[in-house]
Amino acid sequence: MNRAPLLEAEGLSMEFSGSRVLRGVDLAVNAGQILGVIGENGAGKSTLLKILAGLYQPSAGVLRWEGRPVQIRDPGAAKRLGICMVPQEFNLVDSLSVAANVFLGSELTRAGWLDLGAMRARTAAILGELEAEVDPEARVGDLSVAQKQLVEVAKALVHQSRVLILDEPTTGLNAAEAAALFALLRRVAERGVALMFVSHRLREVKALCDRVLILRDGEPVATVPAAALSPEDMARAMVGRELAQVFPEKRPPTGDVVLDVEGLCVPGRLADVTFGVRAGEILGLAGLVGAGRTELAETLMGLRRPASGQIRVHGRPARIRSPQQAVRLGLAYLSADRQGRGLIQSFGIAPNVTLASLARYARGLIDRRREQAAAAAHVARFNVRAAALDRPVRYLSGGNQQKVYLAKWLDTEPTILLLDEPTRGIDVGARIEIYRFVRALADRGIACLVISSELEEIIGLCTRVVVMRAGRVAGVLDGAQLREEEIMYYATGLREGQTA
Repeated sequence: MNRAPLLEAEGLSMEFSGSRVLRGVDLAVNAGQILGVIGENGAGKSTLLKILAGLYQPSAGVLRWEGRPVQIRDPGAAKRLGICMVPQEFNLVDSLSVAANVFLGSELTRAGWLDLGAMRARTAAILGELEAEVDPEARVGDLSVAQKQLVEVAKALVHQSRVLILDEPTTGLNAAEAAALFALLRRVAERGVALMFVSHRLREVKALCDRVLILRDGEPVATVPAAALSPEDMARAMVGRELAQVFPEKRPPTGDVVLDVEGLCVPGRLADVTFGVRAGEILGLAGLVGAGRTELAETLMGLRRPASGQIRVHGRPARIRSPQQAVRLGLAYLSADRQGRGLIQSFGIAPNVTLASLARYARGLIDRRREQAAAAAHVARFNVRAAALDRPVRYLSGGNQQKVYLAKWLDTEPTILLLDEPTRGIDVGARIEIYRFVRALADRGIACLVISSELEEIIGLCTRVVVMRAGRVAGVLDGAQLREEEIMYYATGLREGQTA
């Protein structure tokens, strides 16, 4: 097989407003190989990918395609070369079907008319290869975050890509779904396609990639064979220091039950869901895609209407009909989609932090001084790296955006915090910070409900785990039962009904 580089970069650099975010990066993306790209949030990974995909023009450096210098002026030019990118943040049209999104801009036609049947069939075939249970005719806006991730992957694979760039493609996928994706990516590489794989899940990088490019503070540290590094070696190289224990010490809750759910039903989504959360508890919600975890959180926040069942907040029955009502009761919800449902990307940090608590800062007009002071306190508390409070959050790294998103909800002073994929798309250093923040919130008596597709995260952070399957509670586990295989037994239906 030809292993010559398809795409090369030499001395790539990038500046934004006089600030250099990428410095002297060299790389070679070889046909038939998978190149991993790792680094902390803000290390320059996304900037590098956007240059290769034609979204940014480098300040300095040379790009070569099959050995010849080339300028990739826009995404169209990249696509014509055969460079296709699966972005970290979704680039989908919610009002269109899955098939329409997969072929958007490259629609199939027959006799001058859209060939809808052919597009549906081709989309179904790609989704089948991904082992994704997604209907090609489903409206994208109705899909879960994990399902949208698979649609983005299908959208890239449907084209005859020669270089396929994947930015955090396993975010929101469980181990089985990620394994199916990896098997497909290996088959794609065997056909001579060059792949670039960016992930904060270092075990995935170790398992999938041939070589690894390590970035730190915008500069290349090394490009080495993946076989030569352990995940721990990768983490140390990324951050330039030894890492402390990843998960904080667990402490059992001592407070009363503050959220009590009994027999909750949402037609087609949830069936007879019953559980409780105590003050100061970190409770995990585990399950496969479509198990109903996110739908449960949305129902608790008033985004979905239950047909039956009861919710009690601090011992009192609560009929939650809107997010505003949920916030007044002390609930807050960090959704998995921070770009679409969490932050306004064109706003600065301060207005994003006060989005859910604006009434506290407004007496006719918004008190900008108080708003700025509150935002500055959160920035210091969460160690948000930003040039200024008024800088649009779209310029922040994923980890810093997530901290701003968490600050937005903590500014409402909640007593019950729902966190859906709280470490989605952030690096190991930022993850440790988020875990410590969650532990500190629990120590203050806040009840934390954590939804995560990463079983290591669920087991490492939570004292008790509710496992869901097909909209129902399949089991509740704690103590010695908190093992990956035990959770998967319940998530897949091999065990059901037993609770700790």
